[in-house]
Amino acid sequence: QVQLVESGGGLVQPGGSLRLSCAASGVSLDYYAIGWFRQAPGKEREGVSCISSSAANTYYADSVKGRFTISRGNAKNTVYLQMNSLKPEDTAVYYCAADLFWYGSRCLEGTLYKYWGQGTQVTVSS
Repeated sequence: QVQLVESGGGLVQPGGSLRLSCAASGVSLDYYAIGWFRQAPGKEREGVSCISSSAANTYYADSVKGRFTISRGNAKNTVYLQMNSLKPEDTAVYYCAADLFWYGSRCLEGTLYKYWGQGTQVTVSS
């Protein structure tokens, strides 16, 4: 069983930055494709970014392209989501998800992932 834990959320002013972490225990995330998703109140879940197990491939939603960066930590069994130039519309609960299969350009589809974390709240407000 893969257990994922997100951290790094919080309250930040517009234009600020946060770095989210997705960590796993008992398994190596090196074998898993990882996706970051978010869900704002009253809205559907949205795929934000995803990365292949080799880190050679990444995808971003248009809404975060150029502002967010997904990466794998070196030997830390962690995947990061660096979020810069945050906007109020980025406010949501952010989740990471893992799956052994890499779906390529479809990796922002949440239904494809088997394992999910509990989420971390990100609030962008002045």
